[in-house]
Amino acid sequence: MHVFLETERLVLRPFTEADADQLLALDNDPEVMRFINGGAPTSRQTVEAKVLPRLLHDHPCTGTRGFWAAEEKATGTFLGWFEFRPLDDHDPAVVELGYRLNQASWGKGYATEGSRALIDKGFAELGVERVTANTMAVNSRSRRVMEKSGLTFLRNFTADWPDAIPGSEHGEVEYELTRAQWQQRH
Repeated sequence: MHVFLETERLVLRPFTEADADQLLALDNDPEVMRFINGGAPTSRQTVEAKVLPRLLHDHPCTGTRGFWAAEEKATGTFLGWFEFRPLDDHDPAVVELGYRLNQASWGKGYATEGSRALIDKGFAELGVERVTANTMAVNSRSRRVMEKSGLTFLRNFTADWPDAIPGSEHGEVEYELTRAQWQQRH
């Protein structure tokens, strides 16, 4: 298994097609998906035809994937995934940070730990100049992870939701961290 990044408690590795069952379980937990699609179920066909290809995509500008399977280092248990994806396939300057972890891992600091490690690697090794992250304005847990990871609030905006879900009427928020801000802290 190729390891992209290790932290004290996490291993981040590339996804494989063998991860389909774990992704299906993650995307079928209504609480995990509450701020993504309102908790609607995801079919195996969607995971295999849409989700996995997105997670398996290599980005030429970084020579890496943009999504990483997260496992607990001590047990190898699948926890979910982290996103650290260039917004432009050919330019590593701006990346989007994201995370989707199973409920059993919530409240243990994994999202912050993985996010901080990805941010550090991005600025130190991958040529990143700006990290951005978005969530629904009402998603206080995700917003707190962004803040604890060093990102600061940038703006509120309204996304075009094809199907409104509870809370979407309050809009979205964007957080960011620039290389200059990161360097000031290190």
